[in-house]
Amino acid sequence: MKYVEFKARIQNALQDNPNGLTWKDLKNTLNFLYKIPCQTWICQLEDEIHLVRSKGKGRAFIWKIDK
Repeated sequence: MKYVEFKARIQNALQDNPNGLTWKDLKNTLNFLYKIPCQTWICQLEDEIHLVRSKGKGRAFIWKIDK
């Protein structure tokens, strides 16, 4: 999968879920094979779509798009 497809799928999922999703939720919903997301891609998402990750329950982070 190329970054542009990854970005589009993440962006669409987060726009449909304004309360945010965990990586596990995204992975399962979008059928990603990645165990963990690429840190380089996460940094790009933070810059390009204003991805924000905040502490959730336990070790999970909630991914949201900052409006």
